[in-house]
Amino acid sequence: MSVSSGDLTPELLHSSLWGDALVEAAGIPVYDMQLVTVGGGLGSFTLLDVLRIRGVATSAMRVLSTSDSPWQTWEYLTRVSQLPAHERIRSDSGARPDNIWGFPSYAVQEAWQDRSVRPLLQVLTEPVMADFYSPKAALVMRTVQREADRIGYWQMLAKGQVRMVRKRLGGGYFTILTPPAGSGPTKRVALRSRFVHLAVGYPGLKFLDDLQEFRQRQGERYRVVNAYEPHEHVYDQLSKRPGVVVVRGAGIVASRVLQRLIDDRERYGLRTQIVHLFRTYVTGSHGPHAFMRRKGGDGWAYQAFTMPKSAFGGQLKAQFRRATPERRARLASLVAGTTTPKLSGWQEQLRRARRGNWYHPVHAEVERIDLAPDGRLVTYTNSANSAPMQHVSDFIIDCTGLEADMPEHRVLDDLLRHGGARPNKAGRLQVGEHFEVLGAENGDGVLYASGAATAGNHFLAVDSFIGMQTAALDIADDLAGRGFCGGLGPVRSVSQWIRWAANRGPA
Repeated sequence: MSVSSGDLTPELLHSSLWGDALVEAAGIPVYDMQLVTVGGGLGSFTLLDVLRIRGVATSAMRVLSTSDSPWQTWEYLTRVSQLPAHERIRSDSGARPDNIWGFPSYAVQEAWQDRSVRPLLQVLTEPVMADFYSPKAALVMRTVQREADRIGYWQMLAKGQVRMVRKRLGGGYFTILTPPAGSGPTKRVALRSRFVHLAVGYPGLKFLDDLQEFRQRQGERYRVVNAYEPHEHVYDQLSKRPGVVVVRGAGIVASRVLQRLIDDRERYGLRTQIVHLFRTYVTGSHGPHAFMRRKGGDGWAYQAFTMPKSAFGGQLKAQFRRATPERRARLASLVAGTTTPKLSGWQEQLRRARRGNWYHPVHAEVERIDLAPDGRLVTYTNSANSAPMQHVSDFIIDCTGLEADMPEHRVLDDLLRHGGARPNKAGRLQVGEHFEVLGAENGDGVLYASGAATAGNHFLAVDSFIGMQTAALDIADDLAGRGFCGGLGPVRSVSQWIRWAANRGPA
C-alpha cells in the first residue's frame, strides 16, 4: 500500500491509540475541529441546536453523516411503517426537537396555522374526553427544517460514512470519514477533535429468528417483510387480488400496519383477510402495583407514549437517576415493553373487522415458517390453549422493531474493541450522568453518546424527542464546565427564545 494512498494501514487498524505522525504517514488528510458529532439524525441535530443557542460558532463543529438532512432517517422510518407525512406520530405536544423550550407547543402552532381551536380543545380535554394530542409528521419535519436553517446546520454538515473513532496520543480523538466517491484525492479523511458525540441510531432491522431463518433459507425478500423496510408492494398486490396477510407484533407499528390494511380494505372494497399473531395476549389492565398498572385488552397493552410521562421529567426519571444498575434494570422491565396508544378511531376499526370476521387475532407461539405446495407461506403455531395450527398467507409483515445490538454497528463495535467503552446491563453503551461514554475518556477529550445506544443507563426515555433533548442539555452542561460553551441562564434563555420566535440566528 502506498503511503500516499490516504487509506487505513494495518498499523492503524490494529492500534487503539493513534499518534499524529501515524495518521499522516498513511496519507490521510487531517482536519482540526473542536467538536464532531457522528450520525446526522435528530440526536446530532438537537446537540448542535443546543450548542448554537449557547453561543458556539458553526466553525467549531461538524456533523458527519450519510444523510442529506437531520430528519431524513426519521422520515423514512415513519413513512415505511405507515406514518406518512399527513399522519400523526406518537409524541407529546410539547416535545419539539426544534424548540428546547417547548413553547409554543405543536398544538398551539397547529391551531394558529389552521385558524382552529380544535387542537387546543384536544389538549385541554386529553385524555379524559379526547385522545392525547400528537403532531403530524409533516409539522415535525417542517419545523426542524426551519431550525436547521436558522442555526446554520448545513454549514456544519460533512457528508460521508464514518468508519471509526480512535483515541489520539496526547488527548482527544481521530474520527475517520469516508467521503462520497469522487469528492477528493484520498479514500479517507481524519477529523482531529477534543470532543466527539455519537448519535448513530439503530444498527439495522430486527427480525424474529424464525423469519430470519426462512428469509435466508428461501432467499425471500418480497413476501416476508419488516415493517421498517419498504413494503408498499404488499398493499399494492392486495389491491389487485384477494389475499391473506399475517401480521406479527403488538406495538405502535403493528397498529399502524393494521390501520393501513383496514383503510385499504374499506376504502377500495377489498377482500383482504388479516391474521394477527400475538406472542403475549393482554386481556385487561396489568402491572405489579396499583400505581404502575397499564390498561390493556384484545391482545394489546395501551400507553399513550413510548414511556410513562414521569419517565420524561417526573418521579420515574428521578428514580432512574438515583438507582443502581440492577434496580434500573428491574424498573425498566416494569415500565418498558411493547405498547400502543388507545385511539378511538382505530379501536372502532378493529371492532368492525372482528364483526366482519376478516380480522383474526391469534395468541400463539410460532414454531417455523415454510412453503405450501402452491408456493404460499405457511406459519406453524403452537398454543397452550389450543391445538397446533397452520396459517396459510400471501404475505407476512414483521412489526417487532429495530435492532439495537452494538456489535451490529461498525462504529460502536470498534469503540468496544479499541475505544475503552463497555456495555451496561442492557447491552448498550455505559454512560455517565452527562452522557459521557465511560472508559472512552482520553486526556482532556470526552466522547459522548445519546439515543438508542445509551438505553439502560440513568435516563429511561433516551429514544424519544425529549430524550434526545435531555441528553443534549446534559452534554452541553458538561461542555460548559470544560470551557467549550457558555451557560444558559434565564437572561440568555429568554433572549434566545425571542430570536427563535423571530427566526433570527443564535447570537
